[in-house]
Amino acid sequence: MIVGICGKIVQKNVNSLVIESHGLLYEVFVPASVMSRLRSSAPDGSELNLITYHFHHVEPSRSTPVLFGFLNEIEKEFFQVFITVSGIGPRAALRALNQPIPCIARAIDSGDVNFLKTLPGIGQQRAKEIVAKLQNKVGKFCLMQEPGVRTAVPPTSAGADIEEEAAEILCRLEYKKAEAAAMIKKALERLPSPGSTEELLNEVYKQTQSVKS
Repeated sequence: MIVGICGKIVQKNVNSLVIESHGLLYEVFVPASVMSRLRSSAPDGSELNLITYHFHHVEPSRSTPVLFGFLNEIEKEFFQVFITVSGIGPRAALRALNQPIPCIARAIDSGDVNFLKTLPGIGQQRAKEIVAKLQNKVGKFCLMQEPGVRTAVPPTSAGADIEEEAAEILCRLEYKKAEAAAMIKKALERLPSPGSTEELLNEVYKQTQSVKS
């Protein structure tokens, strides 16, 4: 299983990169929302670290390995959550994710079917299925800020408790430690005993929305 690749950008295609690593050339497919940032921040010839999702496209006579690339673990995690919706495979998700991930996540959280059906390959019925499957499960992705190209951050350790894990995830989402701690403290005032990190981060997102309104 290939979980990441580090190498030099040789070529940018419409929805993929060709990366040279240790004398080998790899084609890595990248969602348009990620590719748009790479076009402005990572010129050809520059070194790049990508987190990858390794998928085998199975046909009757062959199985083809395919790599999908992301700038950090959070983007990859959203991709993996998105493809849990019935009828949306990795290739369909690659096409659909042409808007910033936090924008898509907020549309899911708010049930904005009209926005979701503007995504390539997502019609009215599929948009409704996305909301039905993922609403109230994407709070931490709604909190994503727009980072530049960064070296990947290692995933959260399995032994961390809920508050520590939530704080670490917020830091990975580009929030400062003090800012993350304050956000969690406010969320815990409304939800003193969260059952999971996901539940706590959903409450953090709701808190940020109530402040804006």
